[in-house]
Amino acid sequence: MATMADVARSAGVSVATVSHVLNGTRPVLPHTRQAVLDAVEELGYTTNTLARSLVTSRTRSIGLAVSAISNPYFTEILQGVEASALEHGYSLLIADPHDDPEHERKVVQLLHERRVDGMIVAPSADPRWLLAYLGRHDVPAVFLDRLVDAPAADGGPRFDQVCADNAEPTSRLVTHLAGLGHRRIGLVAGRPGLSTTSERITGYRSGLAFAGLPYDERLLVHGDSESAGGEQATAALLSLGVPPTALVTGNNAMTIGALRALRARGLSVPGDIALCCFDDFAWADLFSPRLTVIAQPSKDIGAQAVRVLLERLAEPGRPARTVRLPSAFVHRTSCGCPEEPTRSEHPEQSQQAQQPQQSVQSAQSARAAQSERGTVA
Repeated sequence: MATMADVARSAGVSVATVSHVLNGTRPVLPHTRQAVLDAVEELGYTTNTLARSLVTSRTRSIGLAVSAISNPYFTEILQGVEASALEHGYSLLIADPHDDPEHERKVVQLLHERRVDGMIVAPSADPRWLLAYLGRHDVPAVFLDRLVDAPAADGGPRFDQVCADNAEPTSRLVTHLAGLGHRRIGLVAGRPGLSTTSERITGYRSGLAFAGLPYDERLLVHGDSESAGGEQATAALLSLGVPPTALVTGNNAMTIGALRALRARGLSVPGDIALCCFDDFAWADLFSPRLTVIAQPSKDIGAQAVRVLLERLAEPGRPARTVRLPSAFVHRTSCGCPEEPTRSEHPEQSQQAQQPQQSVQSAQSARAAQSERGTVA
């Protein structure tokens, strides 16, 4: 197996120069750099990562701990993390905490024992051990998707965090349904304790208030961020004496569960009930009707998390920050609107984002005459 010394002899340079070319630690003249790369190719040299880590105390690896890797949302985040890590010369070690604090403890400790340079973690609903462990061992970390209320001494965030907007986009779904004449809008919320759940509940309530609708606690049911939970929560909403005429589901897994519950009762969307969802996914546009959703920039979230982590590794003492990326309103037909070309609208692009559209004013007038139990036309 070729060594770095072999590469240096073949290229007619020093071992230090080969190291600078391979590691990017110092600028090298273009013709010298090319000579080194040609020698690497000719000799089939590969970097001894283990030996380098012993010298530099860096493994050029990142630990990623996210739950429900089978979830399309986290799968796309994983793609963004992996592409960005590879682009910067880092490998990726992946573990699934299963949204369980005890399992989270095991996988985070395991990643740390593998001497990853830093971690990207989607925290569980009870991250107390995680915070203590990362702080005690001074592990560079970025929290992904879910924020953690762990202020530093200066009042700012203790850890870097990257997530999407949650509250305003959820409010956008509610006001859109209200603009269509709905007066009883249910929410299938995620697992209690997650920041995504609490923020989307906040958006739901603010959307109701903006539309002049009262908040009814019976219309908010937790589906625990899973398909089975979403099915049970939707069934509970449909069993109310006065059930909702429209639903907002808090993530893609619960959307699938909600659709199962509706099908089990022979209800159609949007004929019997309107449906809007948080999270877009590959087949949302293939359902009939096509699902109106909030689309998160999942790949960008993953890539941004890597960039923030690498900045932390390069400058350990800088203040932690929280990065929020905008989500998009994708208008399709499950809300009861007529078929039209798919369009994507960022809520912050216009002050009119939360106003009911003129095209649905006639529908609003018609629905005002319906009883609260009337079906969605």
